[in-house]
Amino acid sequence: MRIRNMQVNHLTDPLGYECEYPVFSWVTENVRGKYQEKARMEIALDRAMKKVIYDSGWQREIDSCGFCPNVQISPRTRYYWRVKVLTDRREKVVSPVAWFETGKSQELWQGQWIQADFNQKNPEIHPLFQKKFQVPKDLASARIYICGLGLFEVLVNGEKVSEEYLAPFYTDYHNWIQYVTYDITPLLKKGEENAVGAALGNGWYKGRFSYEKDMYGLYGKDFQLLAELRLERETGEELVIATDESWECGPSPVKESGIYDGEVYDARLETDHFATVSCTLPCKAVKGPGVSVPLKDRLSPPLRIIQRIQEPKKILTPAGETVLDFGQEITGWAEFLCDEEKGREIRLQYGEVLQDGCFYRDNLRTAKAEMTYISSGEKQWVRPHFTFYGFRYVKVTGMTEVDPRNFTACVIHSDIRRTGNIQTSSEKVNRLFENTVWGQKGNFLDVPTDCPQRDERLGWTGDAQAFCATASFHMETPAFYRKYLYDMKEDQKIYRGGVPHVVPDVLGQVQRIKNQSEDPVTKEGEWTTYGSCAWGDAACIIPWTLYKFYGDEILLAEQYPIMRDWVDYIFRVDEEQCGGSRLWSTGFHFADWLALDNPDKTSSFGGTDNTYVATAFYYYSAMLTAKAAYVLGIRQDARAYRQLAKEIKAAFRRKYFDSKGDLMVKTQTAMVLALYFKLAPKSARKKIAGELKKNIRSHSMHLTTGFVGTCYLCLALSEMGMDQEAYSLLLQEEYPGWLYEVNMGATTVWERWNSILPDGHISDTGMNSLNHYAYGVIAEWMYRCMCGLNPAEKGPGFRRAVIAPKPDRRLGFARCSYDSARGLYESGWEWKKKGILFQVRVPFNTRAKFILPYRGKRIYLNGRRNRHLENKGKILLDPGSYEIFVEAGQKE
Repeated sequence: MRIRNMQVNHLTDPLGYECEYPVFSWVTENVRGKYQEKARMEIALDRAMKKVIYDSGWQREIDSCGFCPNVQISPRTRYYWRVKVLTDRREKVVSPVAWFETGKSQELWQGQWIQADFNQKNPEIHPLFQKKFQVPKDLASARIYICGLGLFEVLVNGEKVSEEYLAPFYTDYHNWIQYVTYDITPLLKKGEENAVGAALGNGWYKGRFSYEKDMYGLYGKDFQLLAELRLERETGEELVIATDESWECGPSPVKESGIYDGEVYDARLETDHFATVSCTLPCKAVKGPGVSVPLKDRLSPPLRIIQRIQEPKKILTPAGETVLDFGQEITGWAEFLCDEEKGREIRLQYGEVLQDGCFYRDNLRTAKAEMTYISSGEKQWVRPHFTFYGFRYVKVTGMTEVDPRNFTACVIHSDIRRTGNIQTSSEKVNRLFENTVWGQKGNFLDVPTDCPQRDERLGWTGDAQAFCATASFHMETPAFYRKYLYDMKEDQKIYRGGVPHVVPDVLGQVQRIKNQSEDPVTKEGEWTTYGSCAWGDAACIIPWTLYKFYGDEILLAEQYPIMRDWVDYIFRVDEEQCGGSRLWSTGFHFADWLALDNPDKTSSFGGTDNTYVATAFYYYSAMLTAKAAYVLGIRQDARAYRQLAKEIKAAFRRKYFDSKGDLMVKTQTAMVLALYFKLAPKSARKKIAGELKKNIRSHSMHLTTGFVGTCYLCLALSEMGMDQEAYSLLLQEEYPGWLYEVNMGATTVWERWNSILPDGHISDTGMNSLNHYAYGVIAEWMYRCMCGLNPAEKGPGFRRAVIAPKPDRRLGFARCSYDSARGLYESGWEWKKKGILFQVRVPFNTRAKFILPYRGKRIYLNGRRNRHLENKGKILLDPGSYEIFVEAGQKE
């Protein structure tokens, strides 16, 4: 018996995070009982749980997916908590003691923003800051609350205080900035003088960022530091050391840094023993200009090195280049051991692909993506400090001898727990699945980016919403998306509910800097930086997906205004520009981006009518908002948005169905949206499904869909009983198809279906990422249809599941595991000599409806013949493990 995965606001032992309304969750497992009878939650000020400040008592209503007690939380306080569960078998399970610690919240800062005096004349010199201070002998604990702009690393007594990188991460700095809290108690020497130091880099805040080649200082021009060290003595007395003009500063060995271009590091300029008491920096800090936006408790999960890849393959190219192949496209950097003479310049250049056996990076566009290191003559391991790269290959120049054993690739991404996995009998399908996971790893760096390598790396909303369900199967995403949606909410304020194409709103910020118009009234097709269908609908799709997967009503309530404001924005456009027609016929839309069915093959836009796609998503978002309002008890909103959705559906049918009830738009995407969004009348669905099947077959079992259609294509096929066609698309090995990429050596998912041509050459350099997760949505179909595991809306957080696997003879077996918000689900199938075996696991305190793909005369449940399954083809499963065997020879 045990309780695990104890979290507060979907974070494990969070330190300094936003915590106005703490929501507690946990998983109970390894018990004999099936269901929770009661639970009890306690919160205390000590680990021994003696100083209890909250005790729920035993309650039946406590939900392990999200319990929000009525408790007053104070700033800068560590709280301990535990939960007790009583099962229906009278087992009492007691959790370990977990903790969470609040940040400063609304407290005033005792420190001030400081900058280096030399930065007033030259703002490009990267600064170091340092402060020495005395630590009392009776030190009990110590924290540092810190923010450095653009990026910072902080050291105490010469040691990096955390395994995090790229703090304070990526927010829309014109709306808010987050600071970071670290526990520095273990690094301090009691009764002695100690030192703290910080190094700053450009980052997203002040480095080159956006499409504009010369766009620097998007959010600010100044390196600045704000810090507050709090030392608590055993008596409870606090000592505060804060940033002021007594801090020392000096130039950093980092000469250049940038998200796109990389880093230049001159080790000859290193300050001996930086951030120790034996170091003195030459200059004094001065008061900085400060910031005009709120400084808030953090939301971002940590960015950490999650994996290391060692001993790459060394390649000598036909051009005479020395290139290291790490065998996997990743996001992060390569660290290396340097043992070169003083002054020797070593350069690492990063790329995704080789061309004709030679190093290539033209598809990175203007991003230099390199690391230049000038040796100090001392042997040491080298890494960049304020950048990251998307790469598989590294070209090395300047090194006397390149020994692969001295290079390690560091995989960095937001530290969120892996939850899902799939295995099949096909190695190619397995590789495809892993590619979708690697795509998520490579693009989940504080925001869900489109790509990690070229001069872009932006939080495109269309990609984010399309991949959200897949991402939430693969990994535990609510804390990650919560921060992203907070940025979205802040950005929406600029556009009266409109959602920018990218979040944070980099494109809009560029326009504002260039003094271009932000007029929301636009002609059809005219470019704007916000308000596209399917992209802006991330405001509704992501919150509702999170609710289905994690069942957290507090989180849904927090995000409901984003949903409401987006639908209200479209409604306002409808009323003001479309005559209240309930057809969204104006404005710029990406629509079915990069689809293959546009007669103009030079265009990136798909062949499906923009108004069709926009109106479909108008309807879909209105329906999701109505559902969210109903869950939250906002019945007036629920009725209003449901009525709006009804009107949109009626207008859609009048526009796109003829007098016979036939759909008049015949693209794959049009048919998929009509089916999956339930826009087609019931009487027309079967015919549309037949036309979709015919269309796919007319393209030799290939898809023609883009970002919008691909998301729902296989799901719609399976929903309409066309699993064979869905499998054919999955298993298609020729272009365009997912396994075509695998056959071409892909280790992530591409931006384009033909990013690499059959001859091995890259197809385009203007917009061609080899790590672009959007088309990885096929993994959602693999979880939900191939393996059959689906969240049920009426039992969110996987309190209820529908398990309806869809086997196909072209695979020998398929199985998935998913560690849900309530525990581990498993679902799989395998063809046997005498039939097919289904294996299912349902976790504690949940229930699953299992639906067979076909009935049979002889069906066995855990070795015993089951007449109910034979007659009904479905059964409700309580928590437990099950084997269901269907004898061969049954009709499908």
